[in-house]
Amino acid sequence: MMIKTIDLVKVFRTDEIETVALNKVNFVVKDGEFVSIMGPSGCGKSTLLNILGLLDNPTGGEFYLYGNEVSKYSEKKRTNLRKGNIGFVFQSFNLIDELNVYENVELPLLYLKISSSERKKKVMDVLDRMQIAHRRKHFPQQLSGGQQQRVAISRAVVTKPKLILADEPTGNLDSANGEEVMNLLTELNNEGTTIIMVTHSAIDAEKAHRIVQLFDGHIITENIKNQKF
Repeated sequence: MMIKTIDLVKVFRTDEIETVALNKVNFVVKDGEFVSIMGPSGCGKSTLLNILGLLDNPTGGEFYLYGNEVSKYSEKKRTNLRKGNIGFVFQSFNLIDELNVYENVELPLLYLKISSSERKKKVMDVLDRMQIAHRRKHFPQQLSGGQQQRVAISRAVVTKPKLILADEPTGNLDSANGEEVMNLLTELNNEGTTIIMVTHSAIDAEKAHRIVQLFDGHIITENIKNQKF
């Protein structure tokens, strides 16, 4: 089992306001599963994804990742666990404007201190697969939205992580480019990569094995699409 949460809680506090973003969420994801998370804006979808991706800690409850209870890990321990293990794909692409395509995709490998020759092979292999190698010297602002998302996916998978977290990966794309991105994510899942995707698109959600509905910080329904899991 890759992910398990038990009564997971996340509370955001300011001097005057306390907001419960997640309220006793119990959630399990198996190795190789593709799960879509849906729900209205403000229901806790992205908050849950941030915790699952070790970008934030929960306020309460338990969170097991790869069999380890990680809910109270320090920032340093979360960062070290993220490296090479989790890939992220965001709606806004999150590419670095000052770096070209090749350099954006290479970045996670630099953090892993991989040799330059091995980095080059890994980057070019994934750019070839994503059909973006011919744009490797271009900068993000010189690319279409669909091309930018291909670069973002390339960066997410270049370390061959076991888990990819995608937050509205087709949200800034037209239907044709969105379909291509979903096909890429489905291919990666078919090869064994676990994918958890936040989406507002019912069409995109149908690509998953299971659809989880969040409302007001709670999981309210789960719809299994594929009996494989």
